Amino acid sequence: METTWAPRLRDAGLRVTRPRLAVLDALAGHPHADADTLVTVARQAHPTISPQAVYGVLKALVAVGLARRVEPAGAPALYEVRVGDNHHHLVCRSCGVVADVDCTVGAAPCLIPSDTAGFVVDEAEVVFWGLCRECRARTPERAAQVLQHDNRGGAHA
Repeated sequence: METTWAPRLRDAGLRVTRPRLAVLDALAGHPHADADTLVTVARQAHPTISPQAVYGVLKALVAVGLARRVEPAGAPALYEVRVGDNHHHLVCRSCGVVADVDCTVGAAPCLIPSDTAGFVVDEAEVVFWGLCRECRARTPERAAQVLQHDNRGGAHA
């Protein structure tokens, strides 16, 4: 049962279990996956794993910083194992595909609010919305609508 995940689980204070290993492997192979997708993928390695177990593992992994939960508006929560680098996401308005985008400025947080309201800011989470290359090619009229929205100041205001 020893894998590359085992030491990371132990270092985070978690026991190494088959469900945790199956979910971590699923996350590694399917970044930005929702919990239902992760249940399906994890069952390939651990056929008896329940949805409840996957949700529990995800909660534990997020709590200790081994996974990240991303919640794009109007979509189910997505999970990834790329953590600790304060990267952001691009989301396609048409097909929902998600892509990582690195911060443009060094260490976290890579964006600084104009007023912290007394908070100590340690992370910034930004979601950029638009149309992916495939959707723009498939539906040029939709791409034109998004461009018109951008030109009216909707996305850049």
